[in-house]
Amino acid sequence: MHIPADDETLRAHLEYANLPSLLPAIVLLTGDRSLLSRFEPPTTPMMGAVDGDLSEEVQGQIRAIAFEALVAFRDGDGALPSLPDHDTIVELMNWCAGEAIPPEYVPLAIEEGCLEDPDPRRFEWNEVPDTKTLEAYHVLVIGGGFGGISAGIRLGQAGIPYTLIEKNTDLGGTWHENSYPDLRVDVPNHFYSFSFANNPDWTNHFSMRDEIKAYAEGVAKNHGVDGHVRFGTEVVRADYDEAGALWKVRVRDADGQEEILQANAVISAVGMLNRPQTPDIEGLDSFAGTSFHSSSWDHTLDLKGKRVGVIGTGASAMQFVPRVAEQVEHLTIFQRAAHWVSFNPNYRAQTDASFRWCLRNIPFHHSWYRFLMFWASADKAFPVFQIDPEWTDPDHSTSMANDFFRQGAVAHMREQLGGDEDLIAKCLPDYPPLGKRPLMDNGWYSTLVQDHVDLDTTGIDRIVPEGVLMKDGRTVELDVLVLATGFHAGKFLWPMEIAGKGGTMLNDRWDGGENPRAYLGITMPDFPNLFCLYGPNTNPVVGSVIYMLECQTTYIMGCLREMIEQGHRAIDCRKDVHDAFNERLDTQMETMVWRHPKVKSYYNNSEGRVITNAPWTLYQYWDMTRRVDFTDYVVE
Repeated sequence: MHIPADDETLRAHLEYANLPSLLPAIVLLTGDRSLLSRFEPPTTPMMGAVDGDLSEEVQGQIRAIAFEALVAFRDGDGALPSLPDHDTIVELMNWCAGEAIPPEYVPLAIEEGCLEDPDPRRFEWNEVPDTKTLEAYHVLVIGGGFGGISAGIRLGQAGIPYTLIEKNTDLGGTWHENSYPDLRVDVPNHFYSFSFANNPDWTNHFSMRDEIKAYAEGVAKNHGVDGHVRFGTEVVRADYDEAGALWKVRVRDADGQEEILQANAVISAVGMLNRPQTPDIEGLDSFAGTSFHSSSWDHTLDLKGKRVGVIGTGASAMQFVPRVAEQVEHLTIFQRAAHWVSFNPNYRAQTDASFRWCLRNIPFHHSWYRFLMFWASADKAFPVFQIDPEWTDPDHSTSMANDFFRQGAVAHMREQLGGDEDLIAKCLPDYPPLGKRPLMDNGWYSTLVQDHVDLDTTGIDRIVPEGVLMKDGRTVELDVLVLATGFHAGKFLWPMEIAGKGGTMLNDRWDGGENPRAYLGITMPDFPNLFCLYGPNTNPVVGSVIYMLECQTTYIMGCLREMIEQGHRAIDCRKDVHDAFNERLDTQMETMVWRHPKVKSYYNNSEGRVITNAPWTLYQYWDMTRRVDFTDYVVE
């Protein structure tokens, strides 16, 4: 590895390096473990600024040490050293994160950071099948978002023939379909990305839609996935043929033509946030102005001088409302329920060119920065979502950690709303923090205090041609109505019809879609060789969904490897294994804030059961899915 900088340039770049991840990188590069003991570890806040609280003096000392080490490396042979022993990695993790991390995280840190191998999760055969066997096998992947791309990459590495069915005209999934103003990710991008395709060149810490979509398309192209895609094609129904151990999948193209495709295995990667939900409000079709769902943003519409209404105050509205408010004559936001909003100084911040240079060119630096993002944005935050049964104020928070989050969120709200008690009352949720999807302040509060913006909590009676008739009898006259009302997140695999063994319909098994369940969120009894990516109870409310998809893809590929190598036609999840897992899941779920009696969101079904979220740490889910136990399956 070569460092492309002279001394002066290197010093200048180091001024922008992330120091909590820089020093561990230098320790790995030099082998000098004593460097860690020279400095107190930094403090890393959850999802906050991750540069720690190192004094200027300490920062200067770390940069000086890094400079000398990097000059020596640059002027040497450029050979990277081997990784040190387990205890040293533990010490490096602890210093980077600023706290003690369980030692069992070591193999995950090495794997997720690609410290030893640029792609430790790449597919490898135990015994490479002959060409005839591979050519006779076919996998159908449904969906071209990050999940489908992940599956396609690994299938390509295995040499397993596959076809990827995508209903849209391009890859990217939700990042293709949604394009509303200021759409961006709410997980740090250096973690919200594939581990094997680290991108040091993100221009924002929380990047915008176009950059994320371009990243997904670029990764797919680099791995040849785009050559396997049938665009503009949608799966209508899939039937399992028990005699042939095959899935017969009916697809429909953009012209309405249908055909049947056969596959030995099917991987559903349709995601959760791709079927818009239209509110059930009387008179919606009668509105005389322009109306659209936020997921189908009308970019041809000039909002200047318009009276605009927005129904919904969730994640989408939180992002686009501040930008819309900059254009319109008047904006009315119709709120049914308030949401907890947190502040992150990096949320709208761009990355500096020198910061990007450091990640790209300093050995091990990007790996440790990714680990820092993993810890700070995921497992470190997990206790905030848990319920402490001994907590003394369960109506307002669920634990000391949860209450600390509440205090910070309320303080930020009060500061931004300038002491407007009426507005504060409208914005203060009546349930504990993080019971619903966590949101980040994108200028939301500063928008609400503007004179031409109203937050209306009266309640909608119905839509009329002129606008919105409120329950108090007022009519809010509008030119444009935007529906920021989310998606059918709990309707997994919908609207596809899936028929398994004996004609069992998956939708019926899931109680009309009300109660979706799967083993590890991946497999279901009586549906052999059908695998889900981002299935029931696999939404990581902390952390990156791409991480979960990588874990699930590893598991699925382990299933396919065993079947093909051993000549098995099918594997079918055992009912007792499936049921026992879901019993454990439901028990664990009772300890999470999403089951608080005051909480009701798209996380829950009509009876309150949480059907979307995973009640595990990211480490726990990785450990569950890193290997396949074939005693969990009936093998044919």
